[in-house]
Amino acid sequence: MKMWNKLSSVALVASLAIGLAACSSDEGASSSSSTGSKSTASDYPKNNITLVAPSGAGGGWDLTARAIAKTMNDTKLIEKPITVENKPGGGGAVYMAEFATKEAKNDYVLMVKSPPILINNNKAEGNSPYGYKDTTPLAQLTRDYGAIVVKNDSAFKTLQDVLDAIKADPKALTLAGGSAPGSMDHLVGVLPAFKAGVDPKTVKYVSYDGGGEAVAALLGGNADVIATDASTIATYVKSGDVRVLAVSSTERLEGDLADVPTFKESGIDAEFTIWRGLFGPKEMSEDAKNYWSEKLGKMVETEEWKAELTKNGWASEYRNAEDFTTYLEDQDKVIVELLTALGMQK
Repeated sequence: MKMWNKLSSVALVASLAIGLAACSSDEGASSSSSTGSKSTASDYPKNNITLVAPSGAGGGWDLTARAIAKTMNDTKLIEKPITVENKPGGGGAVYMAEFATKEAKNDYVLMVKSPPILINNNKAEGNSPYGYKDTTPLAQLTRDYGAIVVKNDSAFKTLQDVLDAIKADPKALTLAGGSAPGSMDHLVGVLPAFKAGVDPKTVKYVSYDGGGEAVAALLGGNADVIATDASTIATYVKSGDVRVLAVSSTERLEGDLADVPTFKESGIDAEFTIWRGLFGPKEMSEDAKNYWSEKLGKMVETEEWKAELTKNGWASEYRNAEDFTTYLEDQDKVIVELLTALGMQK
């Protein structure tokens, strides 16, 4: 328990806080990664643009990428077509390798990411050799929270019911999430158990590629509980398929989750914030970086983007390229400390 006491202090300092929430749509963009795709200020963008969500459809990365593409095109801030592609695998680690190598010079392929870009690079098991330093951070855009979710007909009515079951037999209950072991959903899911005095390593966790697949596992009876993004689960709450037992925010959320208690209201003294941002390739040209920095700064001020935030239940938290990079540097240190306490650091 000494290690977990250390984790407790780390978790509180960081708010457990991690934030602490076809790579091209046209042949020209794909082939340009091998021939060089950097453009001059006078002609960027000259090709169509691809935003990659490194997960299956329906998760936070996917919804964020689609919201960016829709807003940019609807407002005509960017007139070239923007296509969203899903590239699932390894909780984002599989595509991260491709983005950091094959697409390193491709100005026309960008990626949406969140804390796993730090976690996957620093954890021991399932480690990715690539992290945020193998990209060009462009902007942080949103803030989200974690949610503990069950099927609507589940016998678990409260978060405490789940914790009681885990205490009785940690292996009798299957917790699932849309990220790899040791990554974001896993940390959200085991945080309440840890704070309730359970060794998180004893909790059975099954990973899926994205929140959409995790929800499918829950509805299909392959998981008893899932940890996922609060924003992505609202649709399933509205349809009556699931119930949210608790959210990791400091205060209650609005909209469809307004009646859901926070972790703290459920007796768990912790919170967990999920940021999401947009990244360019490591060797992105200055012209492309400046172009996107300008467009993203304008995008977050539009009514269309604010409507997307409301629709998806996201809080706006914008950091420009420079501030986002500094933030990532700080968060990387938090992640290393956290994973070390968990015994999962590389």
